[in-house]
Amino acid sequence: MGVNVVNERSSGRGFLLPIFLFDNFARMKISWMRHFTLIIALVLLAACGGKHTDGAGASEDPMLTSSPTLKSITDEIHKSPKDAALYFERGRQLHKLRYDSLALKDFKYAVSLDSSKSEYYSAIGDLLFENKDINGSLEWIQLAIRKNPEDRKAHLKIAKLFLYTGDHARAFAEINIVLRKNVYDPEAYFLKAMLYKDLKDTARAISNLQTAIQVSPEHRDAVVELGLLYSAKNDSIALRYLNNAFVMDSTDVFPIYAKGVYFQERGDNERAKAEYRRCILADRHFTDAYFNMGYILLQQDSTAKAWRQFDMAIKTDPTNTTAYFNRGLCSEIMDSLSNAVADYRTAARMDTGYAAPRKALQRLKQKM
Repeated sequence: MGVNVVNERSSGRGFLLPIFLFDNFARMKISWMRHFTLIIALVLLAACGGKHTDGAGASEDPMLTSSPTLKSITDEIHKSPKDAALYFERGRQLHKLRYDSLALKDFKYAVSLDSSKSEYYSAIGDLLFENKDINGSLEWIQLAIRKNPEDRKAHLKIAKLFLYTGDHARAFAEINIVLRKNVYDPEAYFLKAMLYKDLKDTARAISNLQTAIQVSPEHRDAVVELGLLYSAKNDSIALRYLNNAFVMDSTDVFPIYAKGVYFQERGDNERAKAEYRRCILADRHFTDAYFNMGYILLQQDSTAKAWRQFDMAIKTDPTNTTAYFNRGLCSEIMDSLSNAVADYRTAARMDTGYAAPRKALQRLKQKM
């Protein structure tokens, strides 16, 4: 078909092999668009109020009684409408169920009833951080520290915020406040490792992760990160850490996916595909496994099979621009030019800065 795959690779996107060895913070940055509508919902709720209990049960949102636990707490609130702890606990339960706009309102109402509890402020900061309101999050966590300067969780949360914004010096300062109080705090060492990782100081990152595990062997995030860092170093010990992480929590298949990437980057495509299959069998919504499987199959000239994998990537994540491009590429190779044009147009419309689909559309104009 004369598709110039070298040029597609040079675009830096689409056909280029994706490297998905993301730590928790990087994954959070990549996925911020998926939370955009929730951010809007939070803003609108803060501005307009929305349905919610006012302590007397008026205008109550049905979600507040949508589970036995929530109904029980809401019933208690009806009996004691000025008990801040009840609103805080209901906010926690709402957050677990991802009813974040309602959780935010409960947390804020708890603060209005009892402004002395630093954990109430911190909970608001956490929720805003998760929904990418960085400035709002920082303000609430700083309030938590003013209420309780000894609150280690608040200091570590601010360190995480500074890591996210790239303010390494202030992040280190917050972590060191915690370590001066407790030299055996595993989360402090973990965050320190993430700072060194961000600074490309792999040796110190690994050292701090190992310290975190020595202090707290069950610290799974540290085990995963060690697997990722050793994988980047082309050290096969990475597989042991990733296997251990999966054993620690088999509901999270990311370590299996990371093993697939490890093998794929080293040209062992059959073992990579085996790991991606394991990943998909355990979690049929793991988009990146479909995408990377599709890439391998496309390299192996199994274009129809690759098309199906990219199609599954789109079904599990309709915002995946590169999956649209690569599905279009498969269609072009199979002479299904109208389908290729449709996918290229979708990719170009979704990301106006993405050059590869625009180049593909120009190429197809000469064929059609």
